[in-house]
Amino acid sequence: MTDVARIEKARQLLAEPTVRSNAWGLLAAASAMALSAVLMAGAVVLGPGFGV
Repeated sequence: MTDVARIEKARQLLAEPTVRSNAWGLLAAASAMALSAVLMAGAVVLGPGFGV
């Protein structure tokens, strides 16, 4: 393996990987955040007057 080939191989290893966005992952994260917001709002509204 020549020095030029080693340098090219090292450059390929140092290149940043491409990030592929996933629409389903984004949808799942957004729905989880929406659910947590609704649960927090319920805790704020029902929390002070709710007794077990």
